[in-house]
Amino acid sequence: MKSINIALAGNPNSGKTTLFNNLTGSHQHVGNYPGVTVERKEGVVHHKNHQINIVDLPGTYSLTAYSPDEVVARNVIINEKPDVVVNVVDASNLERNLYLTAQMKELGVPIILVLNMVDVSEHKGVKIDSDLLSTLMGLSIVRTVGVKNEGTKDLLDTIIKVFEGTTKNDERPIRYSPEIEHEIKQVESLLPVVENRKITRWTAIKLLEKDSKVYEEISVLPKGSDILRQVEKGQQNILNATHDDSEMAILEGRYALVRGATKEAVSYQPNDRLSLTEKIDKVLLNRFLGLPIFLGMMWLLFQLTFTLGGPPMDLIDTAFGSLGEWVAGNMSEGLLKSLVVDGIIGGVGGVIIFMPNIILLFLGIALLEGTGYMSRAAFVMDKIMHRVGLHGKSFVPMLIGFGCTVPAIMATRTLENDKDRLVTMLVAPLMSCGARLPVYTLLIAAFFHESVAGNILFSIYIIGIILAIVMAKVFRKWLLPGESEPFIMELPAYKLPTLKNILLQMWERTWLYLKKAGTIILVASIVVWALFTFPMVDFQGNEFESSTIQMEQSYAGRIGKAIEPVIAPLGFDWKTGVALTAGFAAKEVVVSTMGTLYSIEDEDGLAEEENSAVASFSDRARQQSGFTPLTAYCLMLFTLIYVPCMAVIAVIKRETNSWKWPLFTIAYTCGLAWIVCFVVYRGGLLLGIGV
Repeated sequence: MKSINIALAGNPNSGKTTLFNNLTGSHQHVGNYPGVTVERKEGVVHHKNHQINIVDLPGTYSLTAYSPDEVVARNVIINEKPDVVVNVVDASNLERNLYLTAQMKELGVPIILVLNMVDVSEHKGVKIDSDLLSTLMGLSIVRTVGVKNEGTKDLLDTIIKVFEGTTKNDERPIRYSPEIEHEIKQVESLLPVVENRKITRWTAIKLLEKDSKVYEEISVLPKGSDILRQVEKGQQNILNATHDDSEMAILEGRYALVRGATKEAVSYQPNDRLSLTEKIDKVLLNRFLGLPIFLGMMWLLFQLTFTLGGPPMDLIDTAFGSLGEWVAGNMSEGLLKSLVVDGIIGGVGGVIIFMPNIILLFLGIALLEGTGYMSRAAFVMDKIMHRVGLHGKSFVPMLIGFGCTVPAIMATRTLENDKDRLVTMLVAPLMSCGARLPVYTLLIAAFFHESVAGNILFSIYIIGIILAIVMAKVFRKWLLPGESEPFIMELPAYKLPTLKNILLQMWERTWLYLKKAGTIILVASIVVWALFTFPMVDFQGNEFESSTIQMEQSYAGRIGKAIEPVIAPLGFDWKTGVALTAGFAAKEVVVSTMGTLYSIEDEDGLAEEENSAVASFSDRARQQSGFTPLTAYCLMLFTLIYVPCMAVIAVIKRETNSWKWPLFTIAYTCGLAWIVCFVVYRGGLLLGIGV
């Protein structure tokens, strides 16, 4: 069986991810590119005795080094040397999409051009002569409709033909004006000779384009200073000859090819009717209705998350309770029984029972992304974001943060302005990630009536958004002042996402959550159990008089007692302090820690009186820690705001290449959490709310 290595490239919203899912199905692996936090998705498909290995490159508009995504995309093509590059373009926005194609032609790799969403382009009255376009661009072309899985087999057949050379592509480079070509040759003559002369030409073009990454690579060469002097001379000569900056002159050369090809091969039929997307946008982007509709959608999402997730959550709760009872009844007394029942089953099980809520939340987010509404949400929020010194594009990572803060931090790399990127990175942890949802679900179920449960959950998420916007304003004004970039963002056409793609996205995120429960949360639960269990005797070597005293004298109890004076003004006791400290590993651990805290039987034997874990927790928390609905709400707020998990801190460190900003994030989120909870708790006591 022959092996073919494919790189899948394209603009954002070109349907590339849908095509990748159609090709690979469940045979996917998600990781990161070495040395960077850019996500790397790989998949495998077998077709006609060939194994086709596909790398899904980050969606980019160009290959110029403006963002990590663009650098990664071009480095894969240059360094990993794929056999074929499959370039997915939106057929209804052909001219804009083909600019990336023109750039990739300069790399001298075999390219297949995929005209995706041809049904949408035809509906808009756009007619594309694929054969003529193929001749003009010198590329093999395949027409597809990704959402209907049409054209996928044709694409696989074409990949094999291009790989085996039965379909010949014209790999000649783009020719620029004589003045630019002369300067390219001058720079090229000074560059080190490499096996692929097309890469040498590409390097010369990038130097004349003022590409910062290529500049860095050339500057360290033995004759780097001579090469850069020639580059500066060439840039000046191009300016004198064309009256354009060299970067703009080269850009215009690429667009000349693209415009010429589309003018010949594309025809437009007049269509005065408003498209379905335009009709929907007239409502969803209305200056008065846009924001209320967005808030209404988010409210509905959280209502459904809590309401529909309740029954299956109860079933899982009962199953884990029965499992714990069975194990407890079949194991002899001792440390191992305590570890298995209280540490592993109580800890991990306390997190797994909230899986239905997590799945529903991820399903809702996947639907919003798949239909194209996420981009509209950013557009709707642009006016508000602009007032705090950012723009709507910064709201996209914040929305992604509803699922997980780690990809939200990574998503900030799409922002070109460094200050915009850093501020967005600092406030993204204030958006309530899926890991916090088990904490909210437990506390809401235990202390609030089900009729208001959805509203309570919605209020927590809205407070997170408000705090993120307020802190962005503070940071943009005093910490990182400066002008924000103008807001330019593509609004893709609305489309009905396929069930397969929605389920794949939901499963990817859910599986990461499950792996977390099986690794980080399992280890953290065992560590927390050990901190609660030891020491088992006092300083004189005598057993403690009761389990309550033993818990207070345990290592965890001592940590909690040390923290208690700081958090007591917020209505929290030492047990809450232990749970919040454990939550630094992962926010789900707050739930497993509290489960361990309140599952150790006290003198009153509450564990035997209640079958429901939630009801048991509610009674114990009220009796042992003085919990009230107000205290529970403040604990949800503190969990929302205070230091994000270790993974987020690590990603901020990698993205900023400094410990300054991760440490600042830890400090400011903890301080902000204390202030907000102090105001809410003390205000609630004064007003007699929730006490």
